[in-house]
Amino acid sequence: FILLSLQRTPTLVFLLIGIYGAISMMPIDPKLSAILQKILIAVSLFTIFLVLAKLTAGFVRLSSQRIEGLSVSLLSNLAQIFVLTLGLLITLQTLGIEITALIATLGVGGLAVALAFQDTFSNLLSGLFLIVSRQVKRGDYIKLASGEEGYVHDITWRNTTIREIPNNIIIVPNNKLSTAIFKNYHLPFKEIILQIPVGVSYDSNLEKVEKITVEVAQIIMQTVAGGVPEFEPFIRYQSFEDFSINLIVYLRVNEFFDQRLVRHEFIKQLHNRYREEKIDIPFPTRTVHFKNKE
Repeated sequence: FILLSLQRTPTLVFLLIGIYGAISMMPIDPKLSAILQKILIAVSLFTIFLVLAKLTAGFVRLSSQRIEGLSVSLLSNLAQIFVLTLGLLITLQTLGIEITALIATLGVGGLAVALAFQDTFSNLLSGLFLIVSRQVKRGDYIKLASGEEGYVHDITWRNTTIREIPNNIIIVPNNKLSTAIFKNYHLPFKEIILQIPVGVSYDSNLEKVEKITVEVAQIIMQTVAGGVPEFEPFIRYQSFEDFSINLIVYLRVNEFFDQRLVRHEFIKQLHNRYREEKIDIPFPTRTVHFKNKE
């Protein structure tokens, strides 16, 4: 990124040096020459700060990559804006412009700008809050109360982008996300418990059903990508329903997306094993009795 930051800079530096030398050697009015030289110095100084801003943004990006889930765009842009603003103020000071009065003027004007761009500043501050609070990070899988869900792609100065499983992008303003009710499937840990409901017939031997079901679940945990091999799966019987005894199978997966494959393989293998062991998964049935009025 250092080479990218310095791209085209040598050309500009040599051009400024050439212009500065030409002004020094040309027979022009000394006052005009001094003004032009001061302008060139100011341009050179601002060019240095421009390179520093790019370098700072690059260092922020590198640091962000070392911290899992930290947003890159917002922090790097803010760092670049800060360095450029500092460079502009120093350049104006070099030109002899009193920046104290300018800062005071900008403070009053900034209040008017803040009121005019209230939504923009609200999104910016909300984005910073989301990053600092670590309630949602880049790479987290979240589901909004409104139903949208997906992986957090990035948090920018204005909005948060969420990538759905089909690879579509959802754009949510930061101030909306910071006040929204949402579920983060990666907090406090990425691993989640997968619950799969199963129903067996009333004629089943429940001890045998538990043994067979746990055996299949253990195989899934050991062999299917996304399962947690160290986890000991278990079942809990839930209720007596109209046509079946219902139970819940508890498995563990590495992260939210892994549950799809684990669920898929578990249902296939459990169905085959139940068929081999003559364990019936009943269809919904109703028994109707007609009362004889005679």
